[in-house]
Amino acid sequence: MRTIRIAGLGLAALLLAACSGQSETAGNAQPAGLAGATGTTAAPGVPAATVAFEGGDQLSPKDPIVVKASGGTLQAVTVTNPQTGNGVKGELSPDKTTWTSSDHLRYAATYQVVATAVNEAGAATEQRGEVHTIKPAGVATPALFQPASGDFGVGLIIGLKFDHDITDKATVEKSLKVTSSPAQEGGWYWVGKREVHFRPKDYWKAGSTVKLETTSFGTPIGGGLYGGQDVSVTYKVHDSWIAKADGKTHQIKAFHNGQLVKTAPISMGKTADTPPRGPTPTFNGTHTVLGKEDHKIMDSCSYGVCEGDPGYYKAPENWNVRISNDGEYLHENLKTVGVQGSDNVSNGCLNMNTENAKWFFDNFNVGDVVEITNSGGPQLAINNGHGDWAISWAAWQAGSALRG
Repeated sequence: MRTIRIAGLGLAALLLAACSGQSETAGNAQPAGLAGATGTTAAPGVPAATVAFEGGDQLSPKDPIVVKASGGTLQAVTVTNPQTGNGVKGELSPDKTTWTSSDHLRYAATYQVVATAVNEAGAATEQRGEVHTIKPAGVATPALFQPASGDFGVGLIIGLKFDHDITDKATVEKSLKVTSSPAQEGGWYWVGKREVHFRPKDYWKAGSTVKLETTSFGTPIGGGLYGGQDVSVTYKVHDSWIAKADGKTHQIKAFHNGQLVKTAPISMGKTADTPPRGPTPTFNGTHTVLGKEDHKIMDSCSYGVCEGDPGYYKAPENWNVRISNDGEYLHENLKTVGVQGSDNVSNGCLNMNTENAKWFFDNFNVGDVVEITNSGGPQLAINNGHGDWAISWAAWQAGSALRG
């Protein structure tokens, strides 16, 4: 701690160091009940109040400004960002000897501080100074991998995407917290340099509440980067809806909270090398619902097979439940009704008749599970939707930066 002693009538220069964030308040911030005294007075024989502050010239924005008075009390403290004109909120201790900022402030900012202290005789002295926060090489800001809107199925995958490469993944991972009610075992898995996912060992329990919080703001995370603004989000998990689709039986079975409630014939992606396109098998493994569209134009050009290419198609489809990023859906296809339940002839989707497609559209929602087996295709990749569940629990744990 550095201590500045204020002479009775003089104004000493005080250079304060403080923190920066994104929650400044428009106008000057001043603790409730404090007067904004600006003059200086003196009383013979009574020592002037002493003002002290914590920190140095380049503070992390997660650390507060702390102004302390001894031999008297603080009458007013005002902290302002002159670049934005916003004030910084703070709280005065009950004995009025300490003022502590309560806002997160901004990186690479200069703040103006004005503090007035009075001694035991009531003599007031105003002190002015500046606060400087650190200027990092870059700020890695997280964005939610799964936005929190509505409720989700038991296959919910959550996580974060950063806008910079993360070199110190362990430090970042330590700053991430997931809590669930009821409690469930889970872990983090890094998907490349900018993305990290979290899932439980097994599907979430129906009715779970899952909260994700980050605490990396103001923390060095390697390569000159500091953590960006923290996020906090709570997810709600609804009833368990799990579908099991088998490429050998050409059937899909739907289970609601463990009970079989629907069986329907399907046609998966073809495995035969039939013209004009070669095999287009459906991916094996656990998929989750990514979204739904009641009507959609299916265009093969979306994955590189465009007009003029062998196998090009562009057709309207109804009751579409998307389960991967590269165009796998559960949907109606009236052209394949004759072979649904007996043969796999689609371009990778799970084809159904109108009634069955509409039923799945009405009952399956984001995060609900579709387990696909015996499709003849490769395993669903983690970056192809939510292929996270296709990874064994041992391999998932090995993907944590805190393992090994």
